[in-house]
Amino acid sequence: MTALTAHLARTRGKAVRPARLPRSLGRVLATAGTVFLLSSALTFGLGALSGANPAAAVLGETATPADIARMNHQFGLDRPLWEQYVSWLGHAFTGDLGRSWFTTVPVATSIRQAIPVDLSIAGLALLIAVVLGGAAGVAAALRAGGRLDRAVTALCALLGTLPGFVVAIALVTVFSLKLGWLPSGGYVPLDMDPAQWLRYTVMPAFALSLEAAAAIARQLRTSLVGTLRENYVTGAVMRGLPARRVVFGHALRNAAGPALTALGMSVPMLLGGAVVTQQIFALPGLAQLTLQSAEQHDIPVIQGTLLVTIAVVLVVNVAVNAALLALNPAARRREVTRR
Repeated sequence: MTALTAHLARTRGKAVRPARLPRSLGRVLATAGTVFLLSSALTFGLGALSGANPAAAVLGETATPADIARMNHQFGLDRPLWEQYVSWLGHAFTGDLGRSWFTTVPVATSIRQAIPVDLSIAGLALLIAVVLGGAAGVAAALRAGGRLDRAVTALCALLGTLPGFVVAIALVTVFSLKLGWLPSGGYVPLDMDPAQWLRYTVMPAFALSLEAAAAIARQLRTSLVGTLRENYVTGAVMRGLPARRVVFGHALRNAAGPALTALGMSVPMLLGGAVVTQQIFALPGLAQLTLQSAEQHDIPVIQGTLLVTIAVVLVVNVAVNAALLALNPAARRREVTRR
């Protein structure tokens, strides 16, 4: 008797208890909150210890000590460091990230103008990575040991070591300079013209997606090969279930965990790679804003962009952990047993 039929025999006639995961999700949220507080403290501390002074930078060499003291008081830099951090974090929770030292524009306003670019590119890159990586991983697993499997493995190894900026330059050279099919830089908002938005974002998104797609394909291929050898899969095949239903309805659900983890780990990589990619494609995103602020030593903008980036990464990781808990039957059983 297979594991699948044995399980059906044990559970026949018993009421199935709905899965609830508040404790597990609570632990995930608590961990994310702790990481956010530690990361925010580190971000603020590095900015404060950088030694940048807005008075000296803005007022110039002609500033008097009284002028410098007045501007320091205006920005709250004459208070103790811990008091500055608590005030900054408290205002950040209300959406107030301070003002730029040089333009006096609210940091939140600058971020709201720039972050749609990052979210558009990262979202499209993740979609491309899931489609390409998922298709390649499933195809390689179904033909484990064959030519397609070896080709996918070799290609993933190559893409995993290929920097995104190299792919970006190659894409611009071929599709913009040689063929003239796509613009080499710039950005059009999605709500203004979806077709033009896609033309401007597809190349940077594709350049960023390849490494993530390779990671997803590798993890999914390895996990799915092992899952397809499980007893319950053999039992489902022997019962005459269609191959598509066995793979996509049973095996893939249990094998998707490592690939989903790789997807979550790709988000920081996408945001980090956006710095160079946005420079190549002249995109006015959050990475460009951070880079320009770093060149000017505009500490409030740097701190604000880093804090928002940390928040985005943590939100994605919480979502990935919630999805993993939902996909993992063992986690659900352990959670029910604790109750």
